[in-house]
Amino acid sequence: MPPASSVRVTIPPSTLQLASLTTACSRNEYATGPVDRLTPTSSPVTLYSKGKADVDRFAVANALREMGRLLEARGESPASVHYRRMIWLLAFGLAHLWLVWDGDILAHYAIVGMFAYLLRGLPVHRLIGLGVVLILFEIVVLGGLPFGVWMMEHVPANSAGAADAARQFAGFNHDFGIPPASEIAQDLALHRGGYAGIVADRLHENPLALLLVYGAETLAYMLFGMAALRTGLLSGGWSRARYRKGLLIGFGIGIPAYAALAIFMINSDFSLFSVLLAVMALATPVRPFMILGWACLILLLAKPGGALTTRIAAAGRMAFTNYLATSLICTTLFYGYGLGWYGHLSRAQLYLVVLAIWALMLLWSKPWLARFRYGPFEWAWRSLSRGKLQPMRKPLAKAAFSEA
Repeated sequence: MPPASSVRVTIPPSTLQLASLTTACSRNEYATGPVDRLTPTSSPVTLYSKGKADVDRFAVANALREMGRLLEARGESPASVHYRRMIWLLAFGLAHLWLVWDGDILAHYAIVGMFAYLLRGLPVHRLIGLGVVLILFEIVVLGGLPFGVWMMEHVPANSAGAADAARQFAGFNHDFGIPPASEIAQDLALHRGGYAGIVADRLHENPLALLLVYGAETLAYMLFGMAALRTGLLSGGWSRARYRKGLLIGFGIGIPAYAALAIFMINSDFSLFSVLLAVMALATPVRPFMILGWACLILLLAKPGGALTTRIAAAGRMAFTNYLATSLICTTLFYGYGLGWYGHLSRAQLYLVVLAIWALMLLWSKPWLARFRYGPFEWAWRSLSRGKLQPMRKPLAKAAFSEA
């Protein structure tokens, strides 16, 4: 089986979706009216989006990349190396969040990664057990959201808490429901406008918000990632029969469950309650199975030494650079200071852009690593973490051999 580096997932389609659709539309298909309502073309895309769950790709990238870095932090002072890495990752994430794109995940990974390191010594069965407990905790926490919204909707209009309930309901509706046309118009105007206005709006983003909502779940994925590395799942140590079994279990549970959740939301006209229940709560216990399925599928398909495998491996080694590069490309394509495509493309059309960007990553990553030791941002991160400039160029003879 190929090494784990060959299956690192770099850029999820959700990066493009969140950068190109209105804020509400990125979570609710009915948010912006007829242009995004379900059609014979968009219905399969919606089922695919929900069934695949873009967050699974974040989670796979999380387990493969961050846990690899946790376990690679060995040497004279592994704790020092690790925490320097996480501090600089946090710095990169905050700069990315406020200056480039408000969908940043790096700062979140950095904070949770600091906690995950403390648990690295647990045996495999305890890593898995604690991960399951954290997933159950997340289900309880997120499960309260849709029912809280339901209660807000049913607060008597003349009661003392009616005004507060209405205000909270409007906030949830803005993020997950079908907001008023005036809010959609404001969102379009903002993201089709200039860079200064977009940055000023981003400066209100709280980097801890994601931690409060998804911190337990992310930590669970990191623990599962540690366990997967130790058991050989991510290093290619399983037999093909075992990978096939993992694939059947993961997708056999995950795909029907996600399809059922998508159908539930479609039949509920993407009501606020249905979106919160399906996306925030009920999808949580399904995601680990989909992560298992994706990991096993990619490792089964990755042919050691194959042309596609080596290109995927190179893109994985440059995951940090490719992630940030995708944000720069997508915000330039969609925001007003670039081409201004924001809110103009349907979900089906967006996946054509996704494929084009994936192709670019596969095309450029291998030639770059044939000449250089690291991707540009990997080199900067490594140099900052170690307090000195790291060698960047490969020796000429080695570079020529790698390119051959």
